[in-house]
Amino acid sequence: MIRWIDVLKFAKYSNPEPPRRLELPEAAWQEQLSPAQFQVLRQKATEPPYRNAYCRSYEPGVYTCAGCGTVLFDSATKYHAISGWPSFTQPAAKNVIRYAFDSSYHMERIEALCNVCGGHLGHVFPDGPEPSGLRYCLNSESLLRLSLG
Repeated sequence: MIRWIDVLKFAKYSNPEPPRRLELPEAAWQEQLSPAQFQVLRQKATEPPYRNAYCRSYEPGVYTCAGCGTVLFDSATKYHAISGWPSFTQPAAKNVIRYAFDSSYHMERIEALCNVCGGHLGHVFPDGPEPSGLRYCLNSESLLRLSLG
């Protein structure tokens, strides 16, 4: 289980080695992604709260990176955080998320990125439910939900 202290250590010292790497030129990303996905994943935009695909969606399945297809989260770890964006307590595996310090907009946060393609997903905060206490607050545009079964 990943805890806040682990997130801070990853961001400060070294993230886990990803399961694979995918690097494309920006022109290829722009061709592959929708305009909204490109803005979020590649330009680090934030979609409007509450008006996104997965904010109020709780169907069973897994959530993958919209850029590279890496499985990032399981729906079993999704919860209603009243933040306006889909929220999760734990990633699907320790090495699928990359963490980075983000001081944009005069805030100190930890950015969550896909560890495979480097796409911006959202941020992680230490105010989630126990036992991990984490809240991965993500943009729906950065995710695709795949149904299981």
